[in-house]
Amino acid sequence: MAGNETTRTALAHGLKLLTDHPGQRELLLSDFDGRIGGAVEEIVRHSTPVIFMRRNVTRDHELNGHLFRAGDRVTLWYASANRDESVFTDPDAFDITRSPNPHVGFGGPGPHFCLGANLARREITVMFRELFGRLPDIRAGEPDRLLSSFINGYKRLPCTFTR
Repeated sequence: MAGNETTRTALAHGLKLLTDHPGQRELLLSDFDGRIGGAVEEIVRHSTPVIFMRRNVTRDHELNGHLFRAGDRVTLWYASANRDESVFTDPDAFDITRSPNPHVGFGGPGPHFCLGANLARREITVMFRELFGRLPDIRAGEPDRLLSSFINGYKRLPCTFTR
């Protein structure tokens, strides 16, 4: 599922976000090559395709006054981390120029960072380049959401465009 579901999910969310935020879409299309990198990072941050990941604590550790013991189970709630007000200015805004953008949409730093992150970035870039190049007026409608506790995705995303 890695590299498939999450990239597809980010693409669908990205099209919906760029439809719902026409100013951001206009900004992206006015300098696609200069802005697509920031747009991809913001799409992944804002949409957060993976909902959570569970891990086991490997050694005792104190974090923010809470003691975690080796063997404890913990979860990372990606959407919460990606909307942390202490990290992101105006965290609920969709802003393709956000910089820095230290999101954890690809798992954050460390040994669990997504091995396919660079491939996903490239796939999203290529897809939007082709999509907007061929169907510049494409717009997303209301999605039929996937009912999942793991993937924040869509089952269907109706679109309109002219040829």
